[in-house]
Amino acid sequence: MIHRKQYNTLKIGIILILLLLFGIHTALSQVPMTTSEADALKEKVKALSRTTKTISSDFVQYKHLDFLSNDIESKGKLVFKTPDKIRWEYVSPFAYVVIFKDETLYINDNGNKSSMDMGSNAIFKQLNQLITASIKGNLFEASEFKATYLKIKEKSEVHFEPTDPQFREFIKSFQIIFNDTGEVQEVKMIEPSEDYTQIVFDNRTTNQTISDAVFDQ
Repeated sequence: MIHRKQYNTLKIGIILILLLLFGIHTALSQVPMTTSEADALKEKVKALSRTTKTISSDFVQYKHLDFLSNDIESKGKLVFKTPDKIRWEYVSPFAYVVIFKDETLYINDNGNKSSMDMGSNAIFKQLNQLITASIKGNLFEASEFKATYLKIKEKSEVHFEPTDPQFREFIKSFQIIFNDTGEVQEVKMIEPSEDYTQIVFDNRTTNQTISDAVFDQ
């Protein structure tokens, strides 16, 4: 059984799994991909991933709750450095930082710091493996998810449904939008209640020098 705090951290972690590259998405009609089109997308994303050493991007997060008339908006910044360093930082309306490195999850909740050894927890160990798979461009082959491939004009959308029963308790599915160059433009996570979290990225830069000090807690 996953506790609520682990659930919130797990959601953040799943977001991190998806963050290979970033941009903006406009909703359009969807058409199923052919097998050859899906294979071409996977190869394109893998090739782009192999050349990506660092990523820095601003983001806006929209949290949709059915009982609220307006979505909850948060802003922040994502920084990634190969092979396994990731910093996910909220800056507005609250300060909250999550850092993944050396198989450890570090959390700074407005000055209150904590850490978790992902290798000692089955769920987080699996999560760490998925992060590694995404960095290497192998997320599509992960057995933990069933993927459905759709076309949206020049863009592509992939829906991932967890096959792990524990994951399905908290995440019904998540969706990734890719542009025609294989960059991920948007992430949307849908919960069993149909509430969802939508992440939109902007001001993305890649392969610029990033100090390891950025990933200190």
